[in-house]
Amino acid sequence: MKRMKKILIGMGIAVVAIVSAGALQMSNSATISKAETTQTDPEKSRVKDYNVYSYKIPQDLDFAGEKVPLEDPDILERADREFLVNTYWQSNGILLIKRSKKYFPIIEPILKEEGVPDDFKYLAVIESGLQNVFSPAGARGFWQIMKSTGKELGLEVNDNVDERYHLEMATRAACKYLKESKEKFGSWTLAAAAYNAGNAGIDRQLERQQVSDYYDLLLGQETGRYMFRILALKEILGNPESFGFNVDEEHMYQLIPTKAEVVDYEIDDLAAFAKARNINYKILKIHNPWLREAHLNNKSRKRYEIDIPLEGYYR
Repeated sequence: MKRMKKILIGMGIAVVAIVSAGALQMSNSATISKAETTQTDPEKSRVKDYNVYSYKIPQDLDFAGEKVPLEDPDILERADREFLVNTYWQSNGILLIKRSKKYFPIIEPILKEEGVPDDFKYLAVIESGLQNVFSPAGARGFWQIMKSTGKELGLEVNDNVDERYHLEMATRAACKYLKESKEKFGSWTLAAAAYNAGNAGIDRQLERQQVSDYYDLLLGQETGRYMFRILALKEILGNPESFGFNVDEEHMYQLIPTKAEVVDYEIDDLAAFAKARNINYKILKIHNPWLREAHLNNKSRKRYEIDIPLEGYYR
């Protein structure tokens, strides 16, 4: 009886060993099979829920009604570069979408009133990201206007008051420059390029290269990419969901309503001026960035409009 029991135990151990070996072999086989599948089928190796895609550029791409010659392989590749760069610069894209909601309602009616195509609002986007920035070369504001150019266009530009930082005034000044360029070159596309390179610079290159179209010019990198950046952001900001940008309406930046207070006198202390209107110095400067110092010089008694935000929007 004891002998029979030992035989049965031995047989049980052998069966377990055989089953275990079989299972191990099947596991190894599955691992090898999976590795082989991964090597032969790239679709299986993609990271789940994260894919990067190229974008098919619209064939009817235009700027201010002027067609982009995408049938030219050079033009297609240059456009493709800017679409990819700006589509996959996600954080910047979302910020631009949010800011456009806030500032386009100011820019758009001025462009329309001045007879400048609506597409030029995207020029302001690539110039400044819709912020009052300044460049090392001395350009200032949303439209990146140089000091001498600003004065030529009728803006007040000095250490105390700099209307290049006044969005409405700077937009009208930019419109004046763009209309003059359009009259000179006969093309809104060349007018936009001249905004970056200057009228003289574009005129010189057109003559030297014996062409009449922006897309036929060989230009430096900045001006060479300029129009394509505008075109890409026009499409992305105009159709953000098509490029994977999803921004809830409640997340958009909102323009704070203001009332204009006319002053024709000097203000010795803008902080005290703000406090008397139930706001602080910071908020006053946010809404009036053209006031560059802590006081307003106005011996000539010029009429200025200072924007004061309506009550209830700031604590």
